[in-house]
Amino acid sequence: MPRSPEEQELNAHFAEEYTRAQSPVMLDLERAVCGCDYGGTSWTTRDEADCIGALLQLGAGKALLEVGSGSGWPALYLAEKSGCDAILVDLPFEAIRLAADRVAGESLSGAIGVAVGDGAALPVQSASFDAVSHSDVLCCLARKRQVLQECRRVIRPEARMVFSVIYVAAGLSGTDHARAVESGPPHVESECGYPELLEATGWDVVERIDVTAAYEQTGRRHIREVEARADGLKALLGEAEYADMLIRRNRNVEAVAEGIVRRDLFVAKPAEAI
Repeated sequence: MPRSPEEQELNAHFAEEYTRAQSPVMLDLERAVCGCDYGGTSWTTRDEADCIGALLQLGAGKALLEVGSGSGWPALYLAEKSGCDAILVDLPFEAIRLAADRVAGESLSGAIGVAVGDGAALPVQSASFDAVSHSDVLCCLARKRQVLQECRRVIRPEARMVFSVIYVAAGLSGTDHARAVESGPPHVESECGYPELLEATGWDVVERIDVTAAYEQTGRRHIREVEARADGLKALLGEAEYADMLIRRNRNVEAVAEGIVRRDLFVAKPAEAI
C-alpha cells in the first residue's frame, strides 16, 4: 500500500527510535519506568500487560496478533506467560528484526512469527486469530478506521481485541484542544470518539477502562528517571534532544493532569459475537 511522505517520515522516526532504544541507558530507563526491557515505545507497563493478557483470555493453543508490535513488547511477554502462539506485525524493519532476535534468544512454548506489514493492510488471513492487541498504536496513525477494519477482518467470531489509546478529551475549548494535540502523539486526534469508531468498523465495546491516572503516574516516573540518567542520556541523545525530551514529557504530563489528554483501555468483540 503506497504511503504518504508523512507516513514514510513517521516510519523512519520509529525505526530510529527502536534502534536507539536498545542502548543500555534506554533499556535501563525502560526497566525503571515500565518494568520491561524490550525497547518498546508504548506506555504499557508490566502491570498493564498482565491486565491485557487476562482480558484477552490467552492460553496455549490460542493465536494472538499484535499490530504495531515494535520490538516485541508486550506480545512476546504475553506469549511467554500464557503459552499462546503469536504473530507480530509492524512496519519498521528494524523493530521486527529486533523482535525476531529476541524470539531466537528465548525459549517460548508457542509458535511465534514476525512480519513487516501495515496495520491498514495486514499480511495475514481472515478469521485466523483468537486475540488481537495493539498498545498506543492508533494514536500514532492517521488511518485508524482502516486499521480497525483490518483487525475485524482477521479476528475469529468469538475472539477479543484489547488495545490502549491516547486521545484528546471531548468538549474542549479551541485553545485547550490545540494544547492537547500539541502534547499528544503524532495522530492523537480522531475523526470521532473511539466507541463510535469501533461501532462503525464492526465492533462492540465490551469494556472501557480509564487508565489516565496510571498514564500520568508513568509519565511523572519517566521524568524522574530521565533526570536521574541525565549524563548517559545526554551522551546518547545530545544536549538539545535531551532537553526536548523533558520539555515534551512535562508538557504531556501537564495536559494529562488537566484532563485534556486521556488514555483508555478498550475491550471489544466482533459485533456479531455479542
